[in-house]
Amino acid sequence: MEEMINLNETPANQVTEFILMGITIHPELKGPLFVVFFLNYMAIVVGNLGLIILTSVDSHLQTPMYFFLKHLAFVDLGYSTAIGPKMLVGLMEEKNIISNSECAMQLVFVVTFISSEIFILSAMAYDRYVAICKPLLYMVIMSDMVSWLLVAISYLYSIMVSLLITIKIFKSSFCKSNVIRHFYCDSLPLLSIICSDTSDIERIIMTFTAFDLTSSLLIILISYMFILMTILRINSSEGRHKAFSTCGSHLTGLIIFYGTLLFMYLQPQSRHSFDKDKMASVFYTLVIPMLNPLIYSLRNKVVRGALRRLFKKIM
Repeated sequence: MEEMINLNETPANQVTEFILMGITIHPELKGPLFVVFFLNYMAIVVGNLGLIILTSVDSHLQTPMYFFLKHLAFVDLGYSTAIGPKMLVGLMEEKNIISNSECAMQLVFVVTFISSEIFILSAMAYDRYVAICKPLLYMVIMSDMVSWLLVAISYLYSIMVSLLITIKIFKSSFCKSNVIRHFYCDSLPLLSIICSDTSDIERIIMTFTAFDLTSSLLIILISYMFILMTILRINSSEGRHKAFSTCGSHLTGLIIFYGTLLFMYLQPQSRHSFDKDKMASVFYTLVIPMLNPLIYSLRNKVVRGALRRLFKKIM
């Protein structure tokens, strides 16, 4: 099943291409899966690109809340595009080959966008905290400069981490196999085919992953603790319901996204099952980016109103 590199002819650290095993090894399933994931990717593009355009052109959506939502849509579109088209091509080919440089580039983009999403979700939680707990100071605290600073820090930090991890991995020697047991170039499947000691790389990945998840979850939990305390002090049931509905979509997205990431990364490598990891990866790289526009915007009256205004201008 697996095509091995001839180590007598090619130095292990000069692997020029990898073979992605893909979603399934059963040929009869590839056609139906192509249709499903093609429709899935089209929904991701339409939903997230539409949200980016809408939050950019409508004057009613020029607030910090929708600024962060626009960048959430951008990173969702980013990492699904880094993965989706190549996965679709792989479903149509007998052997899904990816070059060394393409694999490294894909890893950089995926880690950058997913890490950015973690901190953008944290910024959205802080934004909701300020909006509910300090409404009179909202536009002062969440100024344009602060909003841009939070997003810029997220992107710059994520790029730094992704480059560090990618460089460390691709400076290593691949000699166990050139087959990646996944549908895209991810760090854990790549580590499994490195023949040199990977303990340093694993420590780096686990350290940054633990820091990212712990710090972002801490910001989210503290923000929502203060939000809950504020909501419980609201006398009217209508006021409490309105405050809860403001946070409901964000909480739903948080639970789905963080639950999947925690399952994927915060477990020892010895316990990893690549089949389970593939299912979790499909969920957070291709399903969540499709759901987010629905979770965050289509349930939102302001966004629905912006859509109606946009259609009226077009018509």
